[in-house]
Amino acid sequence: MSLLPEITADRFESPEQLTPAVLQVADMLGMYGAELARVLGLQCGDVAQMRAARRFIDNESAAWQRAVLFGRLYQVLHQLMRGDEAAMCHWLRAENAALSGVPLLLLVDDGRLADVLDYLEKQVAVT
Repeated sequence: MSLLPEITADRFESPEQLTPAVLQVADMLGMYGAELARVLGLQCGDVAQMRAARRFIDNESAAWQRAVLFGRLYQVLHQLMRGDEAAMCHWLRAENAALSGVPLLLLVDDGRLADVLDYLEKQVAVT
């Protein structure tokens, strides 16, 4: 079972709740701050300030919506991999023929967070 509460758009009422959850997800997936910044559409300095609790994700921003999707991606991946964090990290970094790329690179370099999440949710539906 995931240590995180279910992440949905209405689950988090404040930036002070969502921001640390997203930082925890990135840490559990072995992601660098720069990678998280790109996923969220922020600057590296923004993530550094978030880690120091000097900045929070604005709940009316595109970064908020991406953060919710990113948290959901973690939860679906956690479900598919039955909580095996090593398998989760491996899946993110391995070539995936169905996605035509490496999921982490698709998230970080191509901005395809919604596509990767959609793929994972379809995998849950068939299992």
